Amino acid sequence: MSDHSVIASDQHVQAVWNGTVIADSSATIVVERNHYFPREHVDPAVLAGSSEHTWCPWKGEASYFDIVVDGQTNPGGAWYYPEPMDEAVAIKDYVAFWRGVEVTTV
Repeated sequence: MSDHSVIASDQHVQAVWNGTVIADSSATIVVERNHYFPREHVDPAVLAGSSEHTWCPWKGEASYFDIVVDGQTNPGGAWYYPEPMDEAVAIKDYVAFWRGVEVTTV
């Protein structure tokens, strides 16, 4: 049994970077205090491909997006798990943010 928790949230949450709302959802999943947004609740126009990857021993390999807003880029400011391990399958293709992106309840 693992102590890793994957919790569905019904809070209305927004992600804001560079003064722009880049994600808005009332259906996030919280893992390790990070809100993971359903991909369809993230503005696709702000996501740019990134070659960055990291490894989590219980979630698997994370892939990253650069965030681009008004000509400014936040390298690797968003991440997701395209093929998560079994314990984290609920966040498959959900997107989380960091590196200066403000995620707050509204």
